[in-house]
Amino acid sequence: MPTITILPANTRLDVPMGTSLQDVLFPHGVEFPCGGRGTCKACRVRVRGTAPPPTADDLAAFPPGLLDAGWRLGCRMRAEGDLALELGQWSSPILADDTVVTVAAKDGCGIAIDLGTTTLAAQLVDRADGRVLATRTALNPQARHGADLMTRIDHALRGGADELRDLVRGELGRLAGELAASAPKPIRLVTVVGNTAMHHLFGGVDVTPLSKPPFRPVGDGALRFTDRELGWSLGGADVRFLPCLGGFVGSDLTAGILATRIHQLDGLNLLVDLGTNGELVCGGKAGLVCASTAAGPAFEGAGISIGMRAATGAIGAATVEGDHLRPEVLGGGAPRGVCGSGLVDIIAGALDLGWIVPSGRLARGRTDLPLCDGLALQGLDVRQLQLAKGAIAAGIHLLCKQLGGTAGDIRRVFLAGAFGNYVRIRSAARIGLLPVDPAIVLPSGNTALLGARLALHDDEHAYAAIRALTRQVELKIEPSFDDTYIDAMGFPSA
Repeated sequence: MPTITILPANTRLDVPMGTSLQDVLFPHGVEFPCGGRGTCKACRVRVRGTAPPPTADDLAAFPPGLLDAGWRLGCRMRAEGDLALELGQWSSPILADDTVVTVAAKDGCGIAIDLGTTTLAAQLVDRADGRVLATRTALNPQARHGADLMTRIDHALRGGADELRDLVRGELGRLAGELAASAPKPIRLVTVVGNTAMHHLFGGVDVTPLSKPPFRPVGDGALRFTDRELGWSLGGADVRFLPCLGGFVGSDLTAGILATRIHQLDGLNLLVDLGTNGELVCGGKAGLVCASTAAGPAFEGAGISIGMRAATGAIGAATVEGDHLRPEVLGGGAPRGVCGSGLVDIIAGALDLGWIVPSGRLARGRTDLPLCDGLALQGLDVRQLQLAKGAIAAGIHLLCKQLGGTAGDIRRVFLAGAFGNYVRIRSAARIGLLPVDPAIVLPSGNTALLGARLALHDDEHAYAAIRALTRQVELKIEPSFDDTYIDAMGFPSA
């Protein structure tokens, strides 16, 4: 049985002969944004000692010097003998939420779960008063089959649906079991929220309608299970996956509405939840419109040449000092790459320094944007950010138009999710991601998890009323979408 030694942590793993290293390395921080197809280079590892012969994908990914130094694509390696692999170990903080809330008292304890595309967060809650008693977090194990939703949907359609279902049910069952073991009262209810793809994959619902236009699911209502049906041991608790709002507008947004109470506010308000996909809801108590945007995963670092999650070693921020940018590395130490908040800061700073013109083109003969320790952003990285932020900004303009207003009429913006928690509002406004006055933007944390907690106390009429008040807008079929999107891709001149 081969032994895989992971350095510098010196972790030793005994695995069966022929095991794919994609399965071995993911829990230790190696990412597989393309689902292990050998196209993104994000899973690169360095073999200490004698490296296996490079595959065709290795040859395409690395120049001869790096191949000679032992660099290989982790997704293309198998355990055919003992290996020592050098990884830049990092930790990845996952956003939870401990906001104190006023709730209607219920009996027993509950568990609230945010099933994110990238991360998982679960909280044990005393239903008598809404207090959070414990929190558990983890990475979504489905991510080894792709960072983005469409890659995972494609994996499901190629026969991997049961695997994706079992992976996430197993990991959530583990987290819930750990929480239940410390609960002072019986677990009565588990509420789960997530985007529409997560809803379908968790529930065993056919994802085929999500793979092609018009991307409208056959069933997006609440899913109900007993813990035993899921293979969980929680003492007979009910498990409820909250209903979605439409195709790619999931129950994480339903929960976000519950958490921010945007449906009870006067005037025009906005909730923006930016993660692996982007979701928007606009309006107030007179009515809400919502949409999913094709922003892609750039805000989480995927699709960027030196991109990574917001974790130790990522450039998470940057400031202009004189005529250059000073990057700030999460956790200190040497930088490994750039996460979403750092990307926004860097582009905002480069605009202020005149390194990028409003069209997105690099100025003054530049071929890249040098950062530090040999890291540099490329022109294609700037374009990826433009595509992502243009989709969000266009969505905001079009949703406001649906309600007879403009972005200038928005009274309050709730910026949710990990990206929203860490991004500098000034930088987001500078690049045109948020076409509003920065003074009205409120970083709101993990509203999906907070809403899941509130749903442990609310009856189902609360989110049934939200669904009745909310109308989904298909942005791409709006007559002015293309023009609005193209206009929104440019950067503000100042």
